[in-house]
Amino acid sequence: MTTIHTLGPSGTNLEKAAHHWFAERGVDGKVLLHAEVEDGLDVMGFDGTEAILACAVYPRLHDLVFQNLHRLEMADSFLLDTHDMVLAGRADGTGVRTIVSHPAPSCLVEGRGAVSLASSNSRAAALCAAGEFDACVTTGPSARAEGLRVLENFGPVPMVFTLHVGRRGSAEEAV
Repeated sequence: MTTIHTLGPSGTNLEKAAHHWFAERGVDGKVLLHAEVEDGLDVMGFDGTEAILACAVYPRLHDLVFQNLHRLEMADSFLLDTHDMVLAGRADGTGVRTIVSHPAPSCLVEGRGAVSLASSNSRAAALCAAGEFDACVTTGPSARAEGLRVLENFGPVPMVFTLHVGRRGSAEEAV
């Protein structure tokens, strides 16, 4: 395995997990980040050297698995703490009326404001920093990178991550 495709932009828990997977094996692999986990399917090789990394709470994990049985196989899973998950707001001290979150952790802020959904925790931080929302659920590193202030730290979450390898001899390889 030399390349892992997963969710970006930089600062996601999936990016952290992909680097961890390579480090645990002493492999100097490449991590490619995409706007959606499934976007990696459009560019990855199906020769056994590339994989998609997802997590157990990914809202469309079942689709990734069952819609791609012909070209992906689940090759590994592992437990790793996420980055600290935080509720972060803009540095200007704006009150919290609107919140943006990836679907998976959005329940952490139910009842605290109008919640909109973003494609990743890092994307949520970027949207908040751009002034589109008052606050976001994101990772600690993404909040820091975007200059946001942490309003509440929910801490790390023990998470199961799943690695799906491009199958040798898949239909795409024959094309």
